Amino acid sequence: MRKLVLLLLMIALPATAGAAAGAATAGSQTVTISAAGYNPSAVSITVGDSVVFKNSDTVAHTVDFKQTTGVSCGAALPLVVAAGQSASCAFSTAGKYNFSDPASKGSKFHGTVTVNKPLTAGALTATPTTVVYGRKSTLGGALASQQSGQSVQVLATECGTTTSKLVTSVTTTTGGKFSYAAQPLKRTAYTVKVKSSTSSAVTVAVKPLLQLRKLSKHHFTVRVSAAQTFAGKQAVFQRYRKATKRWVKVKRVRLKASSKGVAPTVLSTAKFRSKIKARQRVRIVLGPKQVGACYAAGRSNTIRS
Repeated sequence: MRKLVLLLLMIALPATAGAAAGAATAGSQTVTISAAGYNPSAVSITVGDSVVFKNSDTVAHTVDFKQTTGVSCGAALPLVVAAGQSASCAFSTAGKYNFSDPASKGSKFHGTVTVNKPLTAGALTATPTTVVYGRKSTLGGALASQQSGQSVQVLATECGTTTSKLVTSVTTTTGGKFSYAAQPLKRTAYTVKVKSSTSSAVTVAVKPLLQLRKLSKHHFTVRVSAAQTFAGKQAVFQRYRKATKRWVKVKRVRLKASSKGVAPTVLSTAKFRSKIKARQRVRIVLGPKQVGACYAAGRSNTIRS
């Protein structure tokens, strides 16, 4: 009879150990029970995660929860953990759960499990929503759980592509807040992802960078910077009419390719002549039909003719 009991124990032990190993997966915390008490005595998890109670003592210990609603354990509550064994409890409701070992004296045999709300990405904002090429937009938001120290992935889908690419990962601060200074090359839709939760997308539009200079009397040059060429496109040279307080067209300027751009920047340039009178306010504009789908219409700095 004694040999039969020993044989049954040898069969049962590996199965119990395997169950404990399976419980201690990502999304769980482990509390070790010893003669000195619980370690750690306070753990923090997210709804749906679990806590594994591992008894390293030579005697059995009890884990008795004051609040049992939302707690689901591998055995009946109060949870009795035999010496050298483990048991786990999953938590389906956010809140603070106090537990203790009634048979053991001292504050070391009291603990808490803080269960936080799910890690949902929440709303994502971009400021500003339109930038000039080379400038940045600040992406920001906060986790619904308001947890700090969480990793948030920033994903980007650039105009002309259909797949999202990981840009970077940022860590949440107080209140679950996060931010990232994005520098899109062209119109880009951004989302953030935390665990299995993805935010709604926010799109940042990009204007090409137009720089107008006066070379000499009646002679000007324009340089357009973007992540694509605008060679063959037509920009409009404008002057400001003070009487009507409106910008009016002076002439159209055809852009040419330039080899001076440094990747990913592509330059399109033009040198042109205009008999416009001196000292007038002038600028150059690249309209929506010329920039195409991946850019917003852009305009240059204003100078005096």
